[in-house]
Amino acid sequence: MAQKTLPAPRPTIEDGGHRLFGWLRRMRDEHPVHEDEYGVFHVYRHADVLGVASDPEVFSSELHRLRPGSEALTEEILSVIDPPVHRTLRQLVSKAFTPRTVAELEPRIVELAGQLLDGIEGDSFDLVADFAYPLPVIVIAELLGVPAEDRALFRSWSDRMLSMQVDDPADMQFGDGAGEDYEKLVKEPMKAMHEYLLGHVEDRRRNPGDDLISKLVAAEVDGTTLTDRQIIEFGGLLLMAGHVSTSMMLGNTVLCLEENPQVAARVRADRTLVPAVIEEVMRLRPPITVMARVTTRETEIAGVTVPAGRMVVPSLLSANHDERFFPEPERFDPARDARRQIAFGHGIHYCLGAPLARLEGRIALEALLDRFADVRVTEGARLRYHRDGLLGVRNLPLTVRRA
Repeated sequence: MAQKTLPAPRPTIEDGGHRLFGWLRRMRDEHPVHEDEYGVFHVYRHADVLGVASDPEVFSSELHRLRPGSEALTEEILSVIDPPVHRTLRQLVSKAFTPRTVAELEPRIVELAGQLLDGIEGDSFDLVADFAYPLPVIVIAELLGVPAEDRALFRSWSDRMLSMQVDDPADMQFGDGAGEDYEKLVKEPMKAMHEYLLGHVEDRRRNPGDDLISKLVAAEVDGTTLTDRQIIEFGGLLLMAGHVSTSMMLGNTVLCLEENPQVAARVRADRTLVPAVIEEVMRLRPPITVMARVTTRETEIAGVTVPAGRMVVPSLLSANHDERFFPEPERFDPARDARRQIAFGHGIHYCLGAPLARLEGRIALEALLDRFADVRVTEGARLRYHRDGLLGVRNLPLTVRRA
């Protein structure tokens, strides 16, 4: 039976995550599978996290299993369904959201990055507000074919939903016990976003164009097409997860280079190192730190028995810091082989947006290095971090010297 007493309270990430990294190391060593006070099983070692992610038959993504009768809430959302429905839906989405579609965005992303940096005056700015947030939002909005000028709407929706806090992780998907806060912070913005996207989907069915929504409307596999709800859910996932995770990735990149000036100097002198820097940032500070699964039957993880119908929360962050796979895991080292990092997930739910995130990260870092001869976090700046489950800053004041 898993032990139910933590060796110490879980630290916050207000110090950038350094105390949390040490806590996770102790959990990997002493409590690699831990059942918390809510009956949720947390998984910390790389091999065990991969095992959970690789077995959808035992570890289901259909979180509605925790709340019988709630299937309608999630049954058409790509990230929380299992095969065979998941396979069909992913094939349909992949017909529209192709590697070629992503690759063709590069010139536009370069142009947008330059325009955003052109708009920065003086020797100080906030990386998140002025660059890391608007860049992916505009890219995704233009990709979908919705007005980039509506990014204030997108930000208001995401800010409200990301501020939601619940005590029991099992309530995160359903709002039980969250009451009025859940209504205002999750249901209202989610409904507004769905209504907004539905208008665009209905318009593309009448007036198809060359944008991603039009391609999703037209996608067909063996006579099956996407429903309005499925298109809306995928569009919403791109707008929300896409811009938030990429924004945090860019902030984490600057923080990693700030803490490692020798690496910053090397990458400034040799831009071929940029992709490796981005990959190591995703290993060391993955924006999304956990995933969630539900057991379909009694099973065992690392010698711990997990009953059927329990939530299992593998830690992507802990897996990426597992010294069994990554020597000296807290050291930022772009020269290491980080290909086994799993910031983008693993298995059938591997992130479809990973190529776009990597492309945006590379272009954004190159643009910052080209534009500024020196980039520093402003001395004395107070950084605000996202809630638990995410690893990234909400703001990042910088002081720069132009090239």
